[in-house]
Amino acid sequence: MARKAPSKARKSPLPPFLSNPFVLALAAVAAVFAVALGVATLTGGGSGGGSGGRAGGDAAKPAPVQQAAQPAVQPPPVPTAKVEPPAAPSSAAPSSAVAQPETDAPGNAVAEKPAQVESRPAATVVAMLPPPVAPAQPPQVQAPPGNAALWRKNALPAEVPQGKPMIAIVIDDMGLDRKRSTRMAGLRGPLTLSWLPYARDLPVQARAARANGHELMLHMPMEPSVKADPGPNALLVSLDRGEIVKRARAALDSFDGYVGVNNHMGSRFTADRQALAPVLAELHRRGLLWLDSRTTPNSAGIGLAREMKMPWVGRDIFLDNQETVAAVKAQLAKTEQVAKRQGYAVAIGHPHDATIDALASWLPEVQKRGFVLVPVSAVVRTHHAGG
Repeated sequence: MARKAPSKARKSPLPPFLSNPFVLALAAVAAVFAVALGVATLTGGGSGGGSGGRAGGDAAKPAPVQQAAQPAVQPPPVPTAKVEPPAAPSSAAPSSAVAQPETDAPGNAVAEKPAQVESRPAATVVAMLPPPVAPAQPPQVQAPPGNAALWRKNALPAEVPQGKPMIAIVIDDMGLDRKRSTRMAGLRGPLTLSWLPYARDLPVQARAARANGHELMLHMPMEPSVKADPGPNALLVSLDRGEIVKRARAALDSFDGYVGVNNHMGSRFTADRQALAPVLAELHRRGLLWLDSRTTPNSAGIGLAREMKMPWVGRDIFLDNQETVAAVKAQLAKTEQVAKRQGYAVAIGHPHDATIDALASWLPEVQKRGFVLVPVSAVVRTHHAGG
């Protein structure tokens, strides 16, 4: 009996409203709402949590923009932006970041670097270009000024009375035929004797002629347009520029004391402007004059000499196309006519017997007829002194 009393106490009845099912349902809903409200409060709460969620979403957007902006400085910029998240707001940001270096480079430090890299090579290339008005050729062909020019230094002194026509007699092919060359050099002068560079004992022969009162020239072998042999190491149009200059320099170094150069044969070579130009440039560089033998009417020699402003003169008469004394004397008479007309004349002959004999009788009489016999340098100095 004593054990039943406690069980009666446990079975004490609940208040009537708690036993109502509707009230129990409302309590359950309130409990769920309270739990939800507590969770919302912990994460930011209520309506403020909603705005915080949007702010967090906006704050997260710069991450894709920054990731897309970094590849923009690396080639290529576009593929990296395409791999980024597919969300529309994120894909729009990389496209604006890629376009910014073109439209707003001053506000973007990264965009200024490519602009500087592009400008530096252009400035470097311009700085390395040679000056437009400083070609290499003029210093190489500039002759020494005034009396320092070699042709003036080696010129035979000559007095030219004012108003008297001058005649210069040039004898080519000197040195090969020693006997006839010696006879020619023994004539009364002054004559201008032009020596082939491959003659034997050339320095000895030339010095003896100079001591006898004659002026010296070098007779440069050049390619003819006909089948004829101009001699060893002649200048040919088929040679490259380097070989032409090499052969010309070898000939120029064969002896010294001469005033200039005229062409031996050379009807083909002198007509080739490109082949002849480096030869005249070398003459001008050394301070020598150019006598164009005019073996062809197409010679570029005088035109080039004028352009280079170097001393030059051209042949007027050939004396001995016919090797007879009468023919040579007839050509000497034509030489006098040219001298009267233009104030000077340059005649070219060769050490032939007929030429030597004709000159031997003509030379003592020419001055009596009012002409002045001069070396070729006097004609150049008076009429065509270009350097």
